[in-house]
Amino acid sequence: MMQTVSIIGTGLVGASVGMALRETGWTAIGWDTQPGALQLAADRGALDSMASSENEAIGDADLVVLAGPLRSIVESVRTLQTGALVTDVAGVKVPVVAAVGSGLRFVGGHPMAGREHAGPAAATSALFRGAAWILTDDGAQGGDIDELARIVTSIGAVPTRMAADEHDRVVASISHLPHLIATALVNRVAGDPSVRGLAAGSFRDLTRVAASDPGFWPEVLVANRVHLSESLQGLVEELDTLRLAILEGDETSIHGQLGAAQSLRRDLAPPIVRVRVVLQDKPGEISAVGRALEDSAVD
Repeated sequence: MMQTVSIIGTGLVGASVGMALRETGWTAIGWDTQPGALQLAADRGALDSMASSENEAIGDADLVVLAGPLRSIVESVRTLQTGALVTDVAGVKVPVVAAVGSGLRFVGGHPMAGREHAGPAAATSALFRGAAWILTDDGAQGGDIDELARIVTSIGAVPTRMAADEHDRVVASISHLPHLIATALVNRVAGDPSVRGLAAGSFRDLTRVAASDPGFWPEVLVANRVHLSESLQGLVEELDTLRLAILEGDETSIHGQLGAAQSLRRDLAPPIVRVRVVLQDKPGEISAVGRALEDSAVD
């Protein structure tokens, strides 16, 4: 097992990778274009040391994790010179693998995990537990893919191998499209003053990702525009079918579509279940929850 990881980009995912790997015995060296993010990642236990440049961070590392914005990742894989195993965490894979320079030991990666909040302040070593971690095999050596699969498994993720274009097609529907749906729904509905204070759990759950930092999303969505456009068109057609059924009073058709969705959704049981706990506004409530979790021996 490799021992030294260089993390280029210490935001939510990069810092979380550092935390998770350090718990398994790795030494983590980090670098970020934003000194504040780098320092916070180190303060939160994601790094053993901070480098003053990307080249210094990479040094003699065994593994390099490129966790910055998409454009910086593309530039790095185009010019990077190292004998280390290199991977990334970008949400779009075709532009990345297309830019990989000759001789680079590169395996594209994308952990299917995240949070509404960005930056190292939101990082956690538990971020990847039970989550799929996609590994792209375009141009990669089998031994390198196997090695990276062992690494992501060691921090609780589930490695899933696929081609870059297939990855981009899939995430257009299960990641990028939901983000746009949440954005459109919030912009369409939540601006109405009469809605404020009335939106219940279903609305909040459906629009949760709209609270995410919009910083890196535009370049990711544009980079995956072909697959995303197809997904958006498909959604428009689904919604129009429902719209017409409602206008025509076709309850049978409406029931059939709702029932089909219910059945399909039940087959998508998540590996991790989020539990909401409602607390009274009085002293001792949080500690009581902690004691209950300890007594139950829940993981």
